[in-house]
Amino acid sequence: MIASAWRSMATTVETQLTATYFRVQKLRKVGFRGMHSTVEDVKLEGMEIKILPALQDNYMYLIVDTKTREAAVVDPVEPELVIKTLQEQQLTLSKVLTTHHHWDHAGGNEKLVKLWEKELDVYGGDDRIGALNKKVQQDDTFTIGALNVKCLSTPCHTTGHICYHVTAQEGSGKGAVFTGDTLFQGGCGRFFEGTPEEMYEALCTKLSSLPDTTKVFCGHEYTLQNMSFARHVEPDNEVIQQRIEWAKHRRASQDPTVPSTIGEEKSWNPFMRVHEASVQKHAGGATDPIVTMGKLRKEKDTFKA
Repeated sequence: MIASAWRSMATTVETQLTATYFRVQKLRKVGFRGMHSTVEDVKLEGMEIKILPALQDNYMYLIVDTKTREAAVVDPVEPELVIKTLQEQQLTLSKVLTTHHHWDHAGGNEKLVKLWEKELDVYGGDDRIGALNKKVQQDDTFTIGALNVKCLSTPCHTTGHICYHVTAQEGSGKGAVFTGDTLFQGGCGRFFEGTPEEMYEALCTKLSSLPDTTKVFCGHEYTLQNMSFARHVEPDNEVIQQRIEWAKHRRASQDPTVPSTIGEEKSWNPFMRVHEASVQKHAGGATDPIVTMGKLRKEKDTFKA
């Protein structure tokens, strides 16, 4: 009898602990107020970008052509929020733009395809991406309504990572770039499947070649962490300190810190400043920017803000 009562009590405790664990995990993912950031709209030439927070610190994006109201979604890891927003805004979804295969970016693709009533084109550069039916590579192009999309192959974080540069067909070509886990505000992704040479090519050749006014929409809300490291690398860079103070005010009210611009990233992101003497000195004095890139990333991997 005692043994039976003990087993019953142990089972109850285990059940309660398990339930508590999953409640904590949910709070970690969605925040105590339901989302880690507010939902915001950014209006650009010919398009609207709807910033949709997801999980613990991810961002999904709806790209809307203002002429046709056709939309594409970037990394829809939470399909229900995507569909709710589409229905509220009376938008037509036609395309899914996947930056890379990691679950927190591509994990909602298959569910979204099942839930959405119309056929979707699912773009990406990696066969590991769920529901992929439009595989793309460097310089491939397609349209979202009257918007142009150009694919930029940026392997390093993953071998098949793609960034998407979106511009208005009759505009100035500035537009927006969706950089997933390649370029963050003030930082870059870990080199899980690539090399410093590849990240240098991605950041300092391909993305740096975009117009300085191009808006950068990255995959995570990592700004304060990244800018803390940037300040560690260049403590005398006033632009970095100003951005940190701005970001603190934004995050105090759970407002997103995205987007930045390509020009701004060149002024404060150490991984896009590997040609600068101050950054090279911090990284050990080597004048080779690729060596500097590798040393910075290795330091950042263990950096504590």
